[in-house]
Amino acid sequence: MVKARIADAAGRDAVNRALATVADRDTEATAVRYLLQVLAEGAPGNSVEVRVPPFGAVQCIEGPGHTRGTPPNVVETDALTWLAIATGGTAWAHALEHGRIAASGSRADLSAHLPLDWAGADTPKPSGTMET
Repeated sequence: MVKARIADAAGRDAVNRALATVADRDTEATAVRYLLQVLAEGAPGNSVEVRVPPFGAVQCIEGPGHTRGTPPNVVETDALTWLAIATGGTAWAHALEHGRIAASGSRADLSAHLPLDWAGADTPKPSGTMET
């Protein structure tokens, strides 16, 4: 089953609303899925699986892939952390250091791909939501 592509306008709107306020579940889900889609399109491949439960997962980054079972390179985080690192509100290293990201495998470092160049990238970043 092929997942429907989220249109840039709808994705941009969902991300902007999710960053601006406490978003409802549908808005948050669309924002997360849109940014996962942007990552997969910008870093195509299947060597790393990025999971943001319960909203979505994508495979990305060129390199050796997998076909069955748990992939060797996995990144998992919550929705708010994903929104923050994907949009530049928090640095990858900061979130990783503070235990907001679980990353395993030699290719499971997304820092070279973040923040994402998404359709609303010139939008003001969330202020201090992840800083401790």
